[in-house]
Order: sequence, then structure tokens, then C-alpha cells
Amino acid sequence: MSISKLVRAVSVLPAFLLAGCNMVLLHPSGFVAAQQGHLIVVSTVLMLLIVVPVIALTVIFAWRYRQSNTAATYAPDWDHSTQLELVIWAAPLLIIIALGALTWISSHTLDPYRPLRHVEASHTAPVAVKPLTIEVVALDWKWLFIYPEQGIAVVNEVAAPVDVPVNFKITASSVMNSFFVPALAGQIYAMPGMQTQLNAVINKPGDYEGFSANYSGAGFSGMHFKFRGMSPSDFHQWVQSAKTARRELNSESYMQLEKPSEREPVRRYSLVDTGLYDAILSQCVTPCPN
Repeated sequence: MSISKLVRAVSVLPAFLLAGCNMVLLHPSGFVAAQQGHLIVVSTVLMLLIVVPVIALTVIFAWRYRQSNTAATYAPDWDHSTQLELVIWAAPLLIIIALGALTWISSHTLDPYRPLRHVEASHTAPVAVKPLTIEVVALDWKWLFIYPEQGIAVVNEVAAPVDVPVNFKITASSVMNSFFVPALAGQIYAMPGMQTQLNAVINKPGDYEGFSANYSGAGFSGMHFKFRGMSPSDFHQWVQSAKTARRELNSESYMQLEKPSEREPVRRYSLVDTGLYDAILSQCVTPCPN
């Protein structure tokens, strides 16, 4: 292969590798996910400030002091340089301090339990806007989303109006799982008998991929769902269509739904038992002994 062909092949390699990739983590549609994506970029750049020079110097030193280069300085008794020591230790130390400060700040501002103070980078969340509460239950092997205030429940589909803070309350029916919508925010574990939370917001209308990010058994690969960002009017219509569903979700129908099954279609329910999520959380859907 000629040198020109080799150069062309190397130049198109990055494009070939990324041709089928969806860089949703770096181009999300939610304010929280956007901050997390920015954190990834900044952290990577800070680390590359050390990694790239080290790699470059390794190649330069190997070439300059190769055995065949008789013009290179030969100093077998050299063992110390104060200036070099300062550079070697000061540069990584500064990077570590910067990364530490960045981690401390982001760990608090991006705490998933912390209510959102902003719904966009340049706007504070209006006080009058009440967060939408969505109760999430990881089942084997499907997702149940309960809207207690709207009186509906949906299997393998979840929706929210754009620019409205959403408070997810998350649990599981049996084994540990993980709730993840990359365009919205980072993954949050779902554990039986425990509740985790996620506060997030979607800023652009559209359909986004959601899935389980934690292996939970045979049907794990089919635990996918759609997260729909909608305008307020479209969300209202979506809620109304779920309310008119012929199915009702109560403790009896939940016990049937809880049975393991794979690749379930989207199903909508009118919510009869508004305390169902709390019963699932306490693992006491059927009547519990006193």
C-alpha cells in the first residue's frame, strides 16, 4: 500500500468508527443530561492536558535517544533536575485540584435527589410550575410508570411536557435494575423495598430511548421503553387517552402484570388504587399480616 493510500485510510477511520453512533450523551435534550455531558467533556480535556504531552514526549524521547542517533547527548551520570521535577509534579497536581473541585461542585449540583432550580441554562424554574410526579416500577422484564396525580399508569411508555420539572420515584418489584434515559439524565438504580429518586427535565419535544442499564435476568435485553417529550397540550391529550383505557390497574391486576414476561407492548391503564406504588415499595401489595 502506498503512503498516500495509507494516509487516506487513517484519515477516514474516525468517521468510519463513528458512522453508526448516536452521540446522545454529548447532545442530549434535557438540561440535567446536558450538564452531565459538559462534565464529561471538561473532565476529558483536563486529563488530556497530561495524557497527550506524555504520549508525545514518549515518542520524541524514543526517537531522539535511539541507539543509532550518535548526535544525541549522552549523560549516564545525570540523575536530577529541579526544574524538571517541578514540571513533572506541578502539572498533574494542578489537574487533580481542578478535577477535584469540578467533582465536588458537580456532585452537589447534579444530585439526582435535588429539586431542579433551573429548567434551562438561562432560565430559572418558575415557582408556579409544580413538578410532575412519576412513579417508576421495574418489573420482570418491563417498566411500569404510574402517574398518581393524573390517575393513569402505562407499561413501557412514559411522557412528560417540555420545560416542566419531573420528579421520578423509582423502585423495583423483585431484582435490582437501573432506569436510564440518556437524553434526559444519568442512570438511577431501582431496588426492591427501596426508593431512589431522579429530578430531571426534557427541553425538546421528541421520542427518546429508555432502557434498563443493569442486567436483571433472561428478559433484560428487552427492557426498552419510549420517553416522549411533549407540548403541554399534547401531554394533556396523551393523559386523556390513557384515562379512557378499558384496563384498570389495582392490586389484583398488578399481581397479574408483575408476573415475568418479555417484550411487552405499550399498555395504558386507568389507575384505581392511588396507593399502589407505596404498596409495591413496602412489598405489601397483597394484604399484609398485622
